[in-house]
Amino acid sequence: MSGVSVTKGTEDAAAAADGLVVLSGVNKHFGALHVLQDIDLSIAAGEVVVVIGPSGSGKSTLCRTINRLESIDSGKITIDGKELPSEGRELARLRSDVGMVFQSFNLFAHKTVLENVMIGQIKVRKTDKATAERKARTLLDRVGVGTQADKYPAQLSGGQQQRVAIARALAMDPKVMLFDEPTSALDPEMINEVLEVMQQLAAEGMTMVVVTHEMGFARSAANRVVFMADGRIVEEATPDQFFSNPRSDRAKDFLSKILHH
Repeated sequence: MSGVSVTKGTEDAAAAADGLVVLSGVNKHFGALHVLQDIDLSIAAGEVVVVIGPSGSGKSTLCRTINRLESIDSGKITIDGKELPSEGRELARLRSDVGMVFQSFNLFAHKTVLENVMIGQIKVRKTDKATAERKARTLLDRVGVGTQADKYPAQLSGGQQQRVAIARALAMDPKVMLFDEPTSALDPEMINEVLEVMQQLAAEGMTMVVVTHEMGFARSAANRVVFMADGRIVEEATPDQFFSNPRSDRAKDFLSKILHH
């Protein structure tokens, strides 16, 4: 900012305008359950935001509203300044800007690993086949499964499948990557191979929203930790601040349960 003094309100507005992903006053109900309560969150380009909290706190729902896998009841979500469309071709285009990696790998079982990473490029981005294949092979190498390109998902371990899913999302050149508990379906020895790929992406400046129980990843890769409980954002802090000095009783209670076992 130049030497002109600005009021707090204008600063907030400017900060929100800078956000690549901005949620303002977002509410979501599942029947009588108010799963997201007045959520305000702004994520800057290149920022890694890790969302943690007890089960049922609304973390996954929050993640899924960002690419409209879940609709919202009120409020507004913008990505790169554009409000989320509710349906149709515009939504498909927007979804391709938002990479999503799920708990279950959601790969096409009847297509090879290579075809899984090519299909979105060809169908949505209208990339020619040769270019799509080149890019797919490069990305599969990057996530460490290049040698598996001609296999089918069922022939791969869970950790390999999840890395293919990450490559598939990256193939669309997304503006932001969403990870919804990407390691929770994996055996312990496979978790690190997926987290390493995510660490690498974070280091390369990818904008990421990660819902996870992996506190080591939150500590080392996050720029900011968002702690949720009962559908609300209870606190946000840097990993250092959050893990060493949580402000809310809810966060203290949560951390005491997970860090001392």
